[in-house]
Amino acid sequence: MTSGASGARSDRRERSALASERTPASRVSRLAESERVKRFSDSAIATPANFVTVARLVLAVPTLLLIADRGSTWLTVTLWFVLACTDRLDGWLARRDGATRSGAFLDPLADKFLVIGGFFALGLRGDFSWAAVTIVAVREVGISIYRSFAGRRGISLPALQMGKWKAFFQFLAVGIVLFPPTYEWATVHDTILWIAIALTVVSALDIVRRGWKQQTQRAADAG
Repeated sequence: MTSGASGARSDRRERSALASERTPASRVSRLAESERVKRFSDSAIATPANFVTVARLVLAVPTLLLIADRGSTWLTVTLWFVLACTDRLDGWLARRDGATRSGAFLDPLADKFLVIGGFFALGLRGDFSWAAVTIVAVREVGISIYRSFAGRRGISLPALQMGKWKAFFQFLAVGIVLFPPTYEWATVHDTILWIAIALTVVSALDIVRRGWKQQTQRAADAG
């Protein structure tokens, strides 16, 4: 009995020692992986994510001109699809290599330029109502300015899931009009468009609410 208990205690000590030996190695491995992922500092400019974002901005100009001129064609919908997908690509690259201040500025700028431009181009062609175009433009510009002022006061307002759904439906609203097989589906166009508009308004109100809540909390903490 005593020998068996002693052996069991010895086994537990050995397992504990082995676990303690493995733990530092595991921590070192995680730290090494973290260092490997963060390839760029916060102030870096020449990053793969930024190259993709700038390429999106450059490609957006001829794409929007083609949309305004030709409307629904296989060329315009292909270009729009590429621009929409590369939004995910530059985000993935930023997460892989480390976020930068320049990327945090350029990526939302590219998204807003593309969305407002797409809505405006389809507004010129009569495919979107000017009310929808105006709501999207005012929201995107207004929230960008609000975020900028809030950031100077130390208030962080990152995009949440609702904002991601908003962007998805905005891109989809333009894409489904440009896609030749669905160009005549006016009811579907209007449904998706006004879902996008609803998410555009609700997400803006949520950002303002979160900003006001943080500001109130900071004032209460200071008092």
